[in-house]
This record gives sequence, structure tokens and C-alpha cells, in this order.
Amino acid sequence: MRAPLSLAVSAALVAGTALGVAPAATAAPSAATAAPSVRFVDIAGDGGTVLKANVVTPAGAGAAARYPVIVLPTSWAVPQIEYLAQAQKLADSGYVVVSYNSRGFWQSGGEIETAGPRDVADASKVIDWALANTPADPAKVGMAGVSYGAGISLLAAAHDKRIKAVAALSGWADLIESIYSGRTQHLQAAALLGGAGFLTGRPGPELKGILSDFLSSNLAKEGEMIAWGEKRSPATYLDRINANGAAIMLGNAWGDTIFPPNQYASFYEKLRGPKRLEFRPGDHATAEATGLLGLPNDTWTSAHRWFDHHLKGVDNGIDREQPVQLKSRSTGGYEGYPDWKSVGANERKISLGGSQRIWANIDSGANGGVVLLSNLLDQLVKAPPVASIPLLPRSFAGVWQSERYDAPQRVRGTAKLHTTVTSTKESGTLVAYLYDVGPLGLGKLVSNAPYTFHGKTPGTPFPVDLELFSTAYDVPAGHRLALVVDTVDPLYIEHNPTGAQLTFSSPAADPSYLSVPLRAE
Repeated sequence: MRAPLSLAVSAALVAGTALGVAPAATAAPSAATAAPSVRFVDIAGDGGTVLKANVVTPAGAGAAARYPVIVLPTSWAVPQIEYLAQAQKLADSGYVVVSYNSRGFWQSGGEIETAGPRDVADASKVIDWALANTPADPAKVGMAGVSYGAGISLLAAAHDKRIKAVAALSGWADLIESIYSGRTQHLQAAALLGGAGFLTGRPGPELKGILSDFLSSNLAKEGEMIAWGEKRSPATYLDRINANGAAIMLGNAWGDTIFPPNQYASFYEKLRGPKRLEFRPGDHATAEATGLLGLPNDTWTSAHRWFDHHLKGVDNGIDREQPVQLKSRSTGGYEGYPDWKSVGANERKISLGGSQRIWANIDSGANGGVVLLSNLLDQLVKAPPVASIPLLPRSFAGVWQSERYDAPQRVRGTAKLHTTVTSTKESGTLVAYLYDVGPLGLGKLVSNAPYTFHGKTPGTPFPVDLELFSTAYDVPAGHRLALVVDTVDPLYIEHNPTGAQLTFSSPAADPSYLSVPLRAE
């Protein structure tokens, strides 16, 4: 793990600098304006573990007044001042806000539980404390958070009926589908989380064991790792969340390399209470980052409106808007939909005819970029990872292209690959990429996803169905789409034995294709 951890520590330091100093950028209130009250406290969490917290109350709050309360667990590896700018904004509009450092990190006690039962119990203990020690209204309790705080908030909503509204930003609903999708370890994501955890907290023996087994591809422990992840996945407790009835807002980025959007969209469709889904360009937590600096931010504006309506009863119209709000990576404009299945209402199938054989273990030059950085560039300057499609070595990459399109193709939702694979070895990994290819052959990455197989009979064909990561991208007129498949990507751990070859075919009885979802015009 030495190299991955070096990457993780560097990235963690960058993220910590960006987020940890955020409140310092907030302008001080003028003398004529009453400021919210801010105090730092110790809260006894589950088992008496000390959680370092800060409490922000509305200016001039009297002993008899009661205000809605919002609890904010911190993100993974980020100190408790993370939300101070947003907490002050919320307090200005009449909320009590309690932000606390998740157990095992920084100055809070205990060990890192990775959103385990003790973290969920901590959230309830913080609510208990807030109701006993602040002018919080017990009938108007909300939770919110970014990343780790989002996951804990959703899990808490399944276990604590007092929680009436949640804003879960850049979080996860299914931990396994997030970092082990396609039965493939997301190497850079896991290394970043592990490295940041060791740098800023105290991982317990359980987390150390899981990380070791995960990064070493210990298949003998695969069942245990999946069970560990399911226990920490809000999707596992969907029935409880629906029964408790909290209003759930989910927000994420199209290019989130830690918690990809697919698993959030699937979870959203199964929620039965008030709900809202928002996707924007960017990578993990980048869509919310400016809001943590106290700057204008669409995601946080939506979260405030969500709480105003569901905790205060404000008639701000958010309940009458289309509940699925998407921001295109290409145009930057918002689109509203009644549900997720309406996003890619039209479908275009690209035939993947013929047979192509590639050698494994060699990176063809097609890849998904670098965790956090590549999709941040796409968010800021619309510069996703690129590859020259004509120059990709066909010995190491399978390539299929569509015709040139006369009109723009507005890709919305989840592209799906169906093909037949024959391997010379019993195990292997393939990575599928969808590119927007211009007239000169330069491909801009639209989406990607990995797929790993084990226990296959060498020489025997088997079907592969793979969902690429959901996106919203406009392919210009005169361009074409290209599907590229290779076997190595720095984002993922690959399982290709030396000398392995993969053959992709399209049997007459089961043709191969790529299904591309398009916006209804």
C-alpha cells in the first residue's frame, strides 16, 4: 500500500487545506448586525466517547424560544469547523446547528467505525444533547452532511424517528456498489480514504483488516467484506427509512470517483417519502465545496430550501418543482424530471458486431483519469480525460464506433453494455469507456466502468452486462460515440493473469450492443 498511501496522503492534505480552513474565509459580521452565538463543546457519544462539537444558535435566542435543529456529522478526515460557514448561514435564518467531529477523527475519541453502529448511535446522542442543551424543537430535527456525514445522516434516518429531513451530499447509499462496483476494487478511492484515515484519525482493527483484505484482493474474505459494507449501507435499511418518513434530499456529482452516481439514483427511486435528487458536474464533494467556503452554492441553496420547507413549513415551492434536477456537464443548464427513469427516456443502441481479441495487462492509453482531479477539471473548464481513438493500439483495446450524428446526442442517465466474452484464463478485468469522438479522432470521456470475473472456464464464452457510470453529456452534431474496452486503468485493481487474452464477440442468437440513454426531445 505504500504508493497508494502516498497518493492518498497528498490528496488528503489538499482536501484538508481546502475544506479545513473554509470558515476563515467568511467575512466577520458588521457591528450593526447581531451575529449567531458560536460555542465549542464536548458531547458524550455512544458509550461515553467524547465527540468534539460546535453549536451555533440564532442571535438573541431566548430561553423560551424553540428553533428547528440541524445536526451535521463531519466528512471523512475533516475537522469540526468544516460546516461553520453554513452553520452560521442556517443560524441567521433561524436554526440551531450542531456540528460534530465523527468518532475516531481528529480530537474526538474512539476509533474510526466507518459509519458503523456506534456512529449511528452517536448521531442520536448528539440529537439528545441538542434537545437538552439548546433551544432546539424536538419536532423539527434535521441532519445533513457531505460525504461521510451524508452516509451517517442517511443511516441515522433509518434508526431515529425524530429525524424529519435529511440533505445527504456526495454520499453513498450502497457502499459495495460505490467502491467495489463490477466486483472491482476502486483502488485510488480506497487508498485515498485509507490514507486520509491513517493521517487524521485512528482506524480500528476491523477497518485495518478490511482495507488489507480489500487492497490485497483476498477473495477468501470477499463475503465478509461485502457483509461489512452492507451493514454500513443506507440501502440495506431502506424499509426503515421509508417507514420513518423523513424527507430525503440526495445530491452528488456526475464524476464522483468515490461514490459514483448510479447507486444514489437507484436508491432514490426506491424512496417512498418526500424526496429530491440533484446531480451536477464535478468529482467527490467538489459540487458543495464553495458553499463550505461561505460562497454562493447551488447545492447548499437547495439544502436550505429543503429544510425551510420540511422543518419550518415554508411555502417556497420546492415541493412543486420537478424532484430530479440535473445539471449538464456540457451546457451547465438545469433540467427537471419527474423521476429518474424519465431522464434517459429515449434509447439508442450501438451494435458491437464482429469479434475482437485483445491482450491483457497493458494499458492502452484509455483511462478514467485521476481520482478527484480529472473530474474537477471537467467541472471547472469542461476538460475531461481524452484519448486519440485512431491511435489506440488494437492489440490492447477493443474499439467500436457509431456513425457520425447529424444532430446533437444528449446522453442522459446510464449507458449499458451487453457483450459476450471469452477468456484464456479463469479470472480477468475489463474496463469499458464511452467517448465523444470529434472529426480529428480525439475522444473526450463521457463515462466508464470496470468489470471483474472469477471462476470462468477458459475458452468458454460468457455474457457480460455492465452499467457505465451515469452522466449528462451532449455529443455535438458531426461527432460520433466510441466504445473502448481495455484491461488496465489506474483507478482500479485489475485481475488479469500474465498472458491473458480476452475475445469480445457478438453471437447471432445474442448480439452485443451498447445501449445509450438520450433525453426526450
